Amino acid sequence: MWTVDNRGRYDRSKLRYPSDLTDAEWELIRRLIPAAKRGGNKRTVDVREVVNGLMYVLGTGCQWAAIPKDLPPRSTVNSYFKRWEHDRTLDRLQHVLYVACREQAGCQASPTAGIIDSQSVKSAEKDAMGRAARVRHHRRCQATDGEPHVSSG
Repeated sequence: MWTVDNRGRYDRSKLRYPSDLTDAEWELIRRLIPAAKRGGNKRTVDVREVVNGLMYVLGTGCQWAAIPKDLPPRSTVNSYFKRWEHDRTLDRLQHVLYVACREQAGCQASPTAGIIDSQSVKSAEKDAMGRAARVRHHRRCQATDGEPHVSSG
């Protein structure tokens, strides 16, 4: 919660970029970053700086080529991004941070209620009706000539 007492926690003015991780933020995610692969060369890049580079791209919406020169090269940041997306590291990071935010707000880790609006119901009904129509069409085609037909829908 934003109060005068904890205002310092949210102050990013002393960071190089507003998207850079604070020490407390880094401690939250540091243990979730996979260790370097065994058998290869030693990791020479600072993984925290890679995360800072990734946060810069995500926070600013800039192109990979526009990553500032004081962050790791764009090829390095992009390579780690692809690797972490593939091995689901980013999903694990998102989940841990999501749970931490909910607990910090005094909520249960998982929501216990959902909201369905009338548009959601209409979309689900439309999709179900379309699926049923394709099944009927497929059955009708099979009944007429015995050959299976592929529906384009």
